[in-house]
Amino acid sequence: MRARRFGTLIGLLLLCAALWILTPHFLTVSNLLNIVQQTSINAIVAAGMTFVIISAGIDLSVGSIVAWSGVVLGAMLQAGQPAAIAVPAALLAGVGCGLINGLLVSIGRLPPFIATLGMMSVARGAALVFTEGRPVSGFSEGFRWIATGSLGFVPAPVLVMLIVYAIAHFALTRTTFGRYVYAIGGNEEATRLSGVAVRFHKTAVYAVSGLMSAVAAIVLTARLNSAQPIAGMMSELDAIAATVIGGTSLLGGEGSVGGTLIGALIMGVLRNGLNLLGVSSFLQQIVIGVVIVVAVLVDTTLKRHRT
Repeated sequence: MRARRFGTLIGLLLLCAALWILTPHFLTVSNLLNIVQQTSINAIVAAGMTFVIISAGIDLSVGSIVAWSGVVLGAMLQAGQPAAIAVPAALLAGVGCGLINGLLVSIGRLPPFIATLGMMSVARGAALVFTEGRPVSGFSEGFRWIATGSLGFVPAPVLVMLIVYAIAHFALTRTTFGRYVYAIGGNEEATRLSGVAVRFHKTAVYAVSGLMSAVAAIVLTARLNSAQPIAGMMSELDAIAATVIGGTSLLGGEGSVGGTLIGALIMGVLRNGLNLLGVSSFLQQIVIGVVIVVAVLVDTTLKRHRT
């Protein structure tokens, strides 16, 4: 897994070098900061997705949870509630959706694809009904610091992303919960026979994914200065792509949030570079799709050789 992550990092550096040669505007401080800020939201969502995929699951509802958590946050802020109340409410909205996903998978025995596909539709529909399809706006400048502020030269969204990844890395590598997530993804039945509360931990994994989606929603809402019921469209695919490109196996049991961060940066760098080169957005979708397929192909090939 370390070799795969190292290879992904080399790929990121080679991609940056190629874009630096192709366009002089790429390797500037302002553009690099822009890339990291643009990447931060997808990276936060992908951090939660990493937990799910390591446990051999999938979460297709993250984009809709971003929208639902965002409109809950926006509605409370617009109603005059302080951020100290609105932000926890948004986080609870995300965790609640994640818990429902987890219970459907662990207790209801639904395939993760079906359970989260249903939540994708329900959460998106709830956001549209709640706002009547209109964006919610009118927030204080204090709240917008989450998107516009900085700590030294580090923009606030990047700071939030780094905090999320530090906590996620600690949880996966230094806690019993993290070890059980890997064990469940590697062999769920053996883990259950070992006395691990598999249902509890699988439910918790989806709650973590919902929480990360809500954190991303808070940053996105502050950045747009409005809560959009259509926010987060295709976020699930971007998050899965970042996770897989970063070396997390879709078969479960392997992966790291460090690799996911590199994967998210590769996608951000690729999109930014293609924009600077004047490549159409339609062609960009083709290129990113090819990158995802190649990443999955490499992952399955390496795993086949190891077994």
